[in-house]
Amino acid sequence: MGVNVTDSDKTQEEEQQDLPKVVLFRPPPAFSLIGEESFASNKFHFLKTYDSQLPLDQFLSTHSHSIKAILSSGGAPVNADILQLLPEVGVVVTTSAGLNQIDIPECRRRGIKIANSGNVYSADVADLAVGLLIDVLRKVSASDRYVRQGLWAAKGNYPLGSKLSGKRAGIVGLGNIGYEVAKRLEAFGCFVSYNSRKKKPYVSYPFYHDVCELAANCDALIICCGLSDETRHMINKQVLSALGKEGVIVNIGRGAIIDEKEMVRCLMQGEIAGAGLDVFENEPNVPQEFFAMDNVVLSPHRAVFTPESLKDLSQLVVGNLEAFLSNKPLLTEYVDSE
Repeated sequence: MGVNVTDSDKTQEEEQQDLPKVVLFRPPPAFSLIGEESFASNKFHFLKTYDSQLPLDQFLSTHSHSIKAILSSGGAPVNADILQLLPEVGVVVTTSAGLNQIDIPECRRRGIKIANSGNVYSADVADLAVGLLIDVLRKVSASDRYVRQGLWAAKGNYPLGSKLSGKRAGIVGLGNIGYEVAKRLEAFGCFVSYNSRKKKPYVSYPFYHDVCELAANCDALIICCGLSDETRHMINKQVLSALGKEGVIVNIGRGAIIDEKEMVRCLMQGEIAGAGLDVFENEPNVPQEFFAMDNVVLSPHRAVFTPESLKDLSQLVVGNLEAFLSNKPLLTEYVDSE
């Protein structure tokens, strides 16, 4: 007599095998920070290339029929070579604020949708950008070291810092994050202007088409744009020279947007006044020259990471994947800028 196997008789492993697969090429930082279980769903199953002994192309070819989506994080490229092995993929969902690891034109050519992190990180990154700027201007970290080393008692008062209010703040990239930075600096009494790919009709801040001209007309330059072929080393010798000896730079975008060697040289020679940096060109390697500079504040690429934003991210990632697999609109679909 035959045995009828019902859905209720299936093991959890068997049920997972029946689910659409979402492939990962590396574990997103959020997995270790708040736990992979925060991203779990009964609508899909994660397939991790980094847990397999197989070569990547063989692994992807073996599972290509069941992989419907990619969960991408910074540092793991999603390019034409990868996508051609995954003909069933219809969406790339990213956990990172930037999209520079994704071949967007190739996704468009193949009709693959992209879902980004939306506004999840914007407030946290903007908070850190302003924090770095205040730290550089008021010498918070440097004076903290001065006190801890016993130098206040031994050498007297620490040199004065500079006030934030009244400063001319130039923002490079007035997207979600840049706009949040602008609102915060405006509340501090700064005069905000910006450079972006195009003028934003919803703001009254002065717009500079040329980033060099923006730098020449501000006291602080805050880098908020994404990394692309157009923005790589956009902040070069000419821009830094335009910023000048009294100017400071803050970068919460991507390290390679600034010509890092040129920035080091300018700081060492006093051609700019200081820097607040959350990102670097060759992370996690940081130029050692920075370590001896009291006018440079360093952060280990942590602007986006707070428990609150990571919880919101997990809900957004799961929501985007479930929406795609249910043929519903993505929650945060990336649309190409005009």
